[in-house]
Amino acid sequence: MSALAVNYAPLDIDIADGDGVWITDTAGNRYIDCLAGYSALNFGHRNPELTAAAHAQLDRVTLTARAIGNDRLLPFAEAVTALTGTEMLLPMNTGAEAVETAIKTARKWGYDVKGVPRYDATIIVAANAFHGRTTTIISMSTDPEAREGFGPYTPGFRVVPYGDAAAVAEAIDETTVAVLVEPVQGEAGVIIPPEDYLEAIRATCTAANVLLVLDEIQSGLGRTGATLTQDLSGVRADLTTLGKALGGGIIPTSALVGRRDVIEVVTAGTHGSTFGGNPLACAVGLAVTKILGTGYYQERARSLSPILADRAKDLVAEGLLTDVRCLGLWIGVDVANLTGRQVSIRLAERGVIAKETHGNTIRFAPPLCVTEDELHQVMDALTAALRA
Repeated sequence: MSALAVNYAPLDIDIADGDGVWITDTAGNRYIDCLAGYSALNFGHRNPELTAAAHAQLDRVTLTARAIGNDRLLPFAEAVTALTGTEMLLPMNTGAEAVETAIKTARKWGYDVKGVPRYDATIIVAANAFHGRTTTIISMSTDPEAREGFGPYTPGFRVVPYGDAAAVAEAIDETTVAVLVEPVQGEAGVIIPPEDYLEAIRATCTAANVLLVLDEIQSGLGRTGATLTQDLSGVRADLTTLGKALGGGIIPTSALVGRRDVIEVVTAGTHGSTFGGNPLACAVGLAVTKILGTGYYQERARSLSPILADRAKDLVAEGLLTDVRCLGLWIGVDVANLTGRQVSIRLAERGVIAKETHGNTIRFAPPLCVTEDELHQVMDALTAALRA
C-alpha cells in the first residue's frame, strides 16, 4: 500500500533528471518533455539563468513574510508590470490563488466602486474552463470530475459557452462585476476562440462597466508567441492572472496584475499570503522577466509553430487525427479510434512525454527552447504511435 494519495493517474515513469527539453527516468531512459510542467517549464529544465538566480538568492534570504519588506519585492513588481503593460501587481503563489485573488478583487471593486448591492455580485465564466481546484473555483466549473462530491458550491457565477461573445453580453446585468475567461482554454484541449472574441468581450465589458479578467496562467509568458496571449488580439484586460512560468519551474509563483484603481481596493489586512512575494520567488521571477524582455522565446514560439501545425494537419488528412488546434508552441489534437491515454503510453515508449486532457484529446506544450529537430522527433513519435 502506497503512502501517496491517488489524486493523479500518472504514466508509470519516475523522472530523476531534467535538462532543457529532455528528462531522464530512474531507468536511464530519455524523453522529450512535452508537458513542461503544464507550461511552468516554458524555459526548460534547469534553465541556467533561472537556476543561477535561485542559487544566488538561496545564499541570502528566502522568506521574510509580508510583515516586513524584502529587497526583491518592489523590483519584481516593477519588472512584471513593465513586461505586461500593467500598473500594479499583487503577489501570490499558485495559479489557483491568483484566480481566487482576482475573484475577491473583482467582487470588492463591484461593491466599493461600482455600487453593486452587498454580496449580490456575479461573475460570468465560460463552460469547459479550468481555473484551479479550490472549492470556489470548482463551483464555476462544468467538469463533473472536478465538481462531483465537493459541494455545496459557491454562488455568484454565470456560465456561458466559450467563444460566444454575444452570450457574454446577454448574461450581463446590474449585478455583474466581471467576465473571467481564458484567452485559450488549455485543459480543455487548447481550444482557441474566434479571432474577434477577446476584442468583442473587451468592448462589451467597457460599455457595461464590468471588469475583464483574463486567466493567462497557462497561456501567458511566451507560450503562444506573445508575452500575453491577449497581446495577439490587441486588448488589455483590467485584471490578468499569471502563474506557472513566472516561477521558472523552480518555485510556485503567481500574481494578479492589472489596473491600479482596481487592485487598490485590496487594502492592508483584507488579503494576504505567507509566501506570496517571498525573496526567492521574486528573484526567480525577476530573471524570468529579463528572459522574456528580449522577445527571444516569444519569437521561437511563433517561428516553430508551423512544424507542429503542418505535421498535425497531415495526420488529419491521413485520418489518424480528427482535429488540430495550434497557437505558438501549444497544440491540442483529437485522436481517431484511440483514447488519449493509449496514445500517451505509446508516445512514452517512443521517447516523448505528453498527456491526455479529456477522452481522446492530447495536449503538447514543449519548453520554448525546443529545437526544430526535436519538434520533428515529437511529431515522428506521434505519427508512429498513431499508426502502431
